[in-house]
Amino acid sequence: MFVDKEIITLKSGDGGDGMTSFIRYKGVARGGPDGGDGGDGGSIYFVGDRHKTSLIDFHFKHKYVAENGGRGEPNNRYGKTGENLYISLPLGTLVRDYESGNIICDIYYDGQKHLVLEGGKGGKGNVKFCTSRRHTPHFSQTGEKIEARKVILELKTIADVGLVGFPNVGKSTLLSKISAAKPKIADYHFTTLSPNLGVVKYYDDSFVCADIPGIIEGAADGAGLGLEFLRHIERTRMLIHVVDISGIEGRDPYEDYKKINKELKSYSKVLSELPQIVVLNKCDIYGAEENVKTFKKKLRGKRKVFCVSAINGEGLEEVIKETFSVLKDLPKPEPIPHEEFKYEKASSTEFEIYFDEEDGVYVVDGPIVKMLARNVVINDMDSLAYMQKTLKDYGVIDALRKRGVHDGDTVVIGDIEFDFID
Repeated sequence: MFVDKEIITLKSGDGGDGMTSFIRYKGVARGGPDGGDGGDGGSIYFVGDRHKTSLIDFHFKHKYVAENGGRGEPNNRYGKTGENLYISLPLGTLVRDYESGNIICDIYYDGQKHLVLEGGKGGKGNVKFCTSRRHTPHFSQTGEKIEARKVILELKTIADVGLVGFPNVGKSTLLSKISAAKPKIADYHFTTLSPNLGVVKYYDDSFVCADIPGIIEGAADGAGLGLEFLRHIERTRMLIHVVDISGIEGRDPYEDYKKINKELKSYSKVLSELPQIVVLNKCDIYGAEENVKTFKKKLRGKRKVFCVSAINGEGLEEVIKETFSVLKDLPKPEPIPHEEFKYEKASSTEFEIYFDEEDGVYVVDGPIVKMLARNVVINDMDSLAYMQKTLKDYGVIDALRKRGVHDGDTVVIGDIEFDFID
């Protein structure tokens, strides 16, 4: 099975909780707090792997989770850092954010490594909350929790040359003759169900050629297999358009040629403007000679035309020579240009205030709520005092006053509810 598009869910590791601990053993007077920090959660990376040719692995497994960070320990010991998760992808895989469609990365080179989702930060142990006034904090910080993200994996074959044309025109046979590729070949439509790659050598040089299956009339609108595989010629530098000049299937060769070019243009203007040479295949069949004359007359010299018989190799040397001639003047292939999209962590100090008319309370919402939830222990006076100072330092108290909060009004912050006292 060839799979070239999948949607998967990623979740990097949560940070480990900080430890609330105190030194309590003989010989240590007034030992005080010694709770260590939690470990950071593992991050998720995508890595390019030239040995992979399909996204088949992601067809059966759709969720990937990195290891969480370990909890802090007594004696100021840090928790274990979560193991990073490295996910191997075939070269040519474009990774997009599921919600926005923005490109996260283009895995183009072997060994290329890209950080997709960073792990959560470990929580601080109670020793980190000691101050000149707070000598024995009985609270610590929980680890940062990370939200799961969906991404789209889309494989776009990396090849210098794309073979295009109607099914059963001889693309696979041509590829097998000019390279060492061994594609499945049979005398019926849609024999080829996945792109086949072959390396074509010419003296000391070479290029990669891809046989792109399933392009028929209406392919750009989803007919046949075309829409599934048109993406695989987006990276090619030039096209070899293979036409069955024999007409044995009852179709007009020149009309076939026009229809395929129309589909390319409908799918992408860039594809339609790629350098293209025309290979008239099956010239050894009776009646092909007259069809060649008619075809060339209608084409009127717009493109170079080569007459071949792929099954016995006639004329293929000239095709290879011309292909190298065209490629040497074209720019080298590169990853798709894009503005890199990153999953940014929201500032932990941002907040908004609104009045809930139904309950008659003022609500503080935003990332600061999550930050406080990690630090505040409701039944601990030191922890509540820390929350009050944090609200004051980050401007929440002033913002509540400006919003019209008066003494005795109820304020809700996450799961904490209190009466405002100015």
